[in-house]
This record gives sequence, C-alpha cells and structure tokens, in this order.
Amino acid sequence: MKIMKAVVAVLASLGLAAAFAGCVNDTQTGTPGGNPGGGGKVVIGIKFDQPGLGLKVGEEYTGFDVEVAKYVAKELGYSDIEFKQSPSAQRETLLQSGQVQMIFATYSITDDRKKKISFAGPYFIAGQGLLVRADNTDITGPETLNGKKLCSVTGSTPAEKIKKDYATQVQLAEFDTYSKCVEALNAGQVDAVTTDDVILAGFAAQEQYKGKLKVVGKPFTEEQYGVGIKQGDTELCTKINTALEKMVADGAWKKALTDTVGDSFTPDETKNPPKPAACS
Repeated sequence: MKIMKAVVAVLASLGLAAAFAGCVNDTQTGTPGGNPGGGGKVVIGIKFDQPGLGLKVGEEYTGFDVEVAKYVAKELGYSDIEFKQSPSAQRETLLQSGQVQMIFATYSITDDRKKKISFAGPYFIAGQGLLVRADNTDITGPETLNGKKLCSVTGSTPAEKIKKDYATQVQLAEFDTYSKCVEALNAGQVDAVTTDDVILAGFAAQEQYKGKLKVVGKPFTEEQYGVGIKQGDTELCTKINTALEKMVADGAWKKALTDTVGDSFTPDETKNPPKPAACS
C-alpha cells in the first residue's frame, strides 16, 4: 500500500511538473499561432525612440505602432505583452532567432526583407515628407527647397533623393538622429527635415513642438508598414490581417492614429487605411 501511494505521488508530481512547464512555455515564449486565445504572453518588437509611433518613456510605451500591436495581440488572445526594442538593423535577426514573435516598427515591406522573414499587413502606408516651422509659407514640396537648408540622418537616403530628383541647389545638413534635426529646425538652424511623413508628424505632435512645426506637401514616395513575423507562418499572418481589418472597421485604427500622431496630420487617404495583402 505504501509503495502504491508513493507511485501515485510521483506520478502526480510529474503531471504537475509537466503542466507547470507547459504554462511557462506558453507565458514566456508566447509562440504565435500556437496559442492565440490561450491567454499567454507574447513578445513584440517596437521602436523605443520614435515619438508618435514607438516611444518608451520610463515604463510606458506609446505610439501608433504600439496601439496597433496591442489591438492585434488582444484579438489573437494574448493577455500579456512584453515589448522589446527592435532597431532597424536587428529586426530580421530578432524574428529569425525567436526573440520576438511580431514586429510593429515602421517596418517597410520590401522584396529583400521577404527573403528572410514574412509580413502581415500593411497597416499603414507612409511616404517621404517634409517638416517645417509652422510659420513657413514658401516650402510646399521638395521642388521648393532650392537654396534652403535640409536636415536628415547621417547615412539615410531621403535628403540625397531630394537633391538628386527635385532640388539640386538644396543645402544638406546631417545629424545622427532625427530628434537632433527637429531640434535644429525648431531653433531656426535648418529650414526643413525630411523622412517618412508619419514619423515627422509624430515629432510635430510632441508637447514641446505643438503648434510650432507642421508637415507640408504630399508624400513623394511609398512605404508600406507591415507586421514582421517569422518566415512562412501563413496561419499567424492570416490572423493578424483579420485583426487589422477589424481595427479599421470598428474605428480603432483612426482613433489610434489621431491620438498618437496628432489630429493635424492627415495621411494619404487614397492609400490609408490600407487593405492587408494576401498571405503567402
């Protein structure tokens, strides 16, 4: 009898250990597609330094990318989100290694990236734009920048594109971050800043710049922001796309954009909100 009780106790403890291991796996790895609806934890990559899109201040995360990520995670059934910083150069590696399950980080869908990872979405279509001071009236587009001082980030291509294609006499200034470009613009040291319009709008919506800066002109490139996922996970892609379509339909997409990027910014309404592409 004592032996039987001991066996039962061992089996019970093993069963509890297995159940516990399963719980740990669900909540710590948050494997997408495997446990949507299971109330587990998911790790999502975002930017930590883009106002209006993905910004970390203390323990708080704000921005349009963050709001879209929260909505999608909830629709997939996750009850807990861990946000992980995902710099542009590390995004594919973070997905391939399983450190994150999804990335919402102004992540433009390109053919080169599709060779390494897959995308759901897009959930927003941005385009290169210009940020100027609110009292500026003579800069209305890239072709009006001759003789002006234009700022962008070192190593990026937007400013060079403007000089090559639109205004050969523009003067280029470079800093290592866009926040420094925006500070220089506000101080009158440069006349305009260029990158994706929604990123610029995020800076303009910051409290210290409200009413002082504005995005001008129409977008003159196209950047489709997608949700990065592990390559070939069509099941997860389909579920994300369904969630994105619901977000648009119930008005949460528009509210999230207004609340984070600012009501002074109007995206290209011929392209936004976009319809997600078919998963493959």
